Amino acid sequence: MFDVAPTELLLVVVVALVVIGPKDLPKAMRFVGKWVAKARGMARHFRSGLDTMMREAELEELEKQWREQNDAIMRQFPRVDGVDAPPMIPATSLPDAGAADVGETPPVDPDHAAALTPPTAAPAGSSTETPPETHAVPPKDGPLP
Repeated sequence: MFDVAPTELLLVVVVALVVIGPKDLPKAMRFVGKWVAKARGMARHFRSGLDTMMREAELEELEKQWREQNDAIMRQFPRVDGVDAPPMIPATSLPDAGAADVGETPPVDPDHAAALTPPTAAPAGSSTETPPETHAVPPKDGPLP
């Protein structure tokens, strides 16, 4: 900010010693030091206020972008509730590229076979039924949770 050379500083000290006098120079230096400290504190407070305002503006912009993305995703994949929803189609495995013979069957992965089998009905007395999935949409006018 200010570039003060040692010779300039020595000149200021000599002038202050002549004008103020050796008796009152420590008091004057203390007074100047207090004012410089106050000025630095005010500058630091001002800078931190500006930084806070910039961070809040960036967060608001990010929240706006997030809401727009979330709305687009929610429109693309609407919520499915109720019994009249179309049934899910199970995934099928592609034929193994390494199988040379037409009659040869590829080895079966037990996890894949379990995923292809339809779910069985639960016994009459058990209540292991899970509630349908929902997703909460944050309010458009308030901060995110």
